[in-house]
Amino acid sequence: MSEQEKFEEEQTPELDAANDEAEQHEEAAVSEENEESLVEKLQGEVGELKDRLLRTMAEMENVRRRAEKDKADANAYAVTGFARDMLNVSDNLRRALDSMPEEVADDIKAFSEGVEMTERELLNTLERHGITKVSPEVGEKFDHKLHQAMFEVPTDDHPTGTVMQVVAPGYVIKDRLLRPAMVGVAKGGTPKVDTEA
Repeated sequence: MSEQEKFEEEQTPELDAANDEAEQHEEAAVSEENEESLVEKLQGEVGELKDRLLRTMAEMENVRRRAEKDKADANAYAVTGFARDMLNVSDNLRRALDSMPEEVADDIKAFSEGVEMTERELLNTLERHGITKVSPEVGEKFDHKLHQAMFEVPTDDHPTGTVMQVVAPGYVIKDRLLRPAMVGVAKGGTPKVDTEA
């Protein structure tokens, strides 16, 4: 055996060990790259899931708030339909009282007082349930949120756009208009009052 062969034989285990070590380093580097990409991928998924969770929680909170508001509105305004029907009763009682002569015979006086008491009790009951009467005064500025103009009254005594006559009172339930006050509005030569305010 030549010296070259001897040298190669002696060097083979060292070369094999060096080759094995290099392969291990390559595998470790590849494995490390795979782990890094896996970690990045998982972090991306975690971020996406966190975002979806936060959005879902916010949506659930909005649904809860809407449900609470709907429930509160249902409680506050549940009597709206019934109240509208009762307004006709109140109007009819007022018409009956307005049609009675000022001087009433003694035999009808008790009846007249009974109708007045019935009207008062009805209005008190409506008020206990959050329904209040809107009865504008003559000369008051027309408010399109609370009043409905039924006709115009030509006059020079009041500015244009003010209430001249109340045909029927209006009513509000809590903060909502149940029925606007039906009014006659002044129309004349004096400067117009801003009805949009």
